Amino acid sequence: MAKTRIAVVSKDGTNVDEHFGTAKRFLIYDCNDEMTFVEERPTESLSVGDPDHPFDPERFGRVAAQLKDCVKIYVTKIGETPAAKLKELGIEAVIYEGPITDIPK
Repeated sequence: MAKTRIAVVSKDGTNVDEHFGTAKRFLIYDCNDEMTFVEERPTESLSVGDPDHPFDPERFGRVAAQLKDCVKIYVTKIGETPAAKLKELGIEAVIYEGPITDIPK
């Protein structure tokens, strides 16, 4: 069975507990019958703190580059535009809040 690589947005390293736009790191896991932690990837936040900020394709490109080998990313929230842009790259944004260990395998 091929491994499925996912990314998780987490402040505490235990729970999916952060918005995609404010993430400062991605936790990367390989999943098949169980989840195996691979690495932590630091990233810049997509959000600049202004709720009315326009979508920044260059900034998004740098953030998305950190996810290029992942098929899913688990987040508590994500904007429509970033979610659509990730989907174009073959990455599904999954809205989920709770323990990383409870993510469906």
